Amino acid sequence: MFKKLLIYFIIFMQVNILLAKENSASRDRIHSVRKAVDSIGKLDEKEVSIVDSFRNMFIDGKVSGQVRSVYAGYNQKESGVKSSYATALGGIIKYELAEFNGFNAAAAVYTSHDIPLLSGADLKHNSELSSSEGSYTDIAEAYINYKYQNFNFRAGRQPLDTPLADTDDIRMIKNSFEAYVATFDYTGLTFMAGYIQSWQGVDAGLDDKWVLAGIDGTNFGGVSYSDGFEFNLWFYNITQLTNALYMDVGLQYDMTDAIVLHLGAQYLSETTLDNSGIAADIYGGFFELVFHDIGFNAAFNKSQKNVNKQSFSGTGGGTMYTSMDSMIIDNIANDRDVLAYVLGISYSIDYFRFIYAHGDFVGGKNTQGVKEHILEHDIGFSYDVNDEFLVSAIYTISQDQENINKSEYDFERVQLMVNYNF
Repeated sequence: MFKKLLIYFIIFMQVNILLAKENSASRDRIHSVRKAVDSIGKLDEKEVSIVDSFRNMFIDGKVSGQVRSVYAGYNQKESGVKSSYATALGGIIKYELAEFNGFNAAAAVYTSHDIPLLSGADLKHNSELSSSEGSYTDIAEAYINYKYQNFNFRAGRQPLDTPLADTDDIRMIKNSFEAYVATFDYTGLTFMAGYIQSWQGVDAGLDDKWVLAGIDGTNFGGVSYSDGFEFNLWFYNITQLTNALYMDVGLQYDMTDAIVLHLGAQYLSETTLDNSGIAADIYGGFFELVFHDIGFNAAFNKSQKNVNKQSFSGTGGGTMYTSMDSMIIDNIANDRDVLAYVLGISYSIDYFRFIYAHGDFVGGKNTQGVKEHILEHDIGFSYDVNDEFLVSAIYTISQDQENINKSEYDFERVQLMVNYNF
């Protein structure tokens, strides 16, 4: 079933690529497979109208949203573990008031429901789309916003995209955060500071809904810059868990009109709070050469061993360059050194994008002498039918290279997505 679905989708893409138009080599930098998947179905914020009366805030309010359907299935290789699948239908409906005297507000419902006839039952049910109950509905956004010139303050449930707290929109329900966030833009720099109390979404666990972001929440602040050269410096106090410092630098160099070079480096340092067991020192690098519409890229991350400690990529999918669709360095960076690298190729022409990535995660011996070695192959496609409607697919092969017997890391995964934004 997995292979048939993939073959049908490839045929569909090959037919439609003939209709696509060429684009320039210069394009947005997406530094990992996970970020590429995350970017596919993004719902852009609508421009807010500015009105001259309280009454007109409601009259000029805007409704926006998203309709999404996803099929996701696992072909498990581990003995005694059932293969699972599910097909879900859902999306987002959002209402946002117009702005009056700098103030506006918005609320959004996120929902996902499994289609029983197209989903497995009991142990064959894949719960990552709509929870183990097969349905999920929540008011995932509800905020008040104030804007004055270059300053913005938002309080309430809201999406965030920072290095260690991000929406990670890779399945049906993206992450959102109950938070208080201040932002200030100054000569190309963006300063952000805030407090996150709780969060919900695919990474928080759909059965639990809203969970604490740290024992007493997360305090964070950072500065970023992106215009050819990019820079990020962020600090997070995830209470009673870890203090985390994250930084990265990157640049885009247009060698010719058709050849573009992307370079990046990153570093994450985490210290333990209250014997939480979280500590990490991870650094990495990223390289991509785009020639016309084809990109060749390589990335690595190195995690230093912290005895009886593990790394934590934050409240979200993490920002490491080697983050794959399923595998991230956190999975094995527990009481051991880990070296991860990813080699990939991408092809982008107008509305069509293809990616292939090979990820190799090698974990040294922990204090018990146990090693890990995981390979992941990701093959992905996306096709923007128009500005609102797109289809995408990703096929993942995960292989445990260290253990003789098949483990939880031995599986194939297929995901098909149809997404419409309005």
